[in-house]
Amino acid sequence: MPIAKKNKLMGTALRCPDSAARRTYRFDLRTRQSYFSEMINVTDSAVRQLQSLLSQQAQNSPKGLRVQVAKGGCSGLHYEMTLDEKKDDDAVVERNGMKFFIDGDSVPYLRGATLDFSDGLTGTGFQVVNPNASRTCGCGSSFETTQSA
Repeated sequence: MPIAKKNKLMGTALRCPDSAARRTYRFDLRTRQSYFSEMINVTDSAVRQLQSLLSQQAQNSPKGLRVQVAKGGCSGLHYEMTLDEKKDDDAVVERNGMKFFIDGDSVPYLRGATLDFSDGLTGTGFQVVNPNASRTCGCGSSFETTQSA
């Protein structure tokens, strides 16, 4: 069972006494926002499109774009995106004042992914470029991973 020890300067250290290597993993609870910001990359185009969508909403609306992974689609998993408000277990990626919400279950699938918005002849919409996807479907919104996240 992991043991967490708190240290004012270093944040929290997590030790796994049962592991053969007896490694200590350090993370700083004060930098949670920057940790999640590196989790998913958001392009300027995606930020501009979200700004445009939210400009049609009520002023000072706490909404952002929810990006999540759900079971279904041709390859087993697919992306869902909706305008929504922050929920308790969400990771929040903020860029230029725009908020992108990722629920806790989707975080392992989206770590390192890039969210983009494309407006071209072949299609218009938000797109996810996901390095965790081992196989994608021709539809572009369905994917499969090599290992369960």
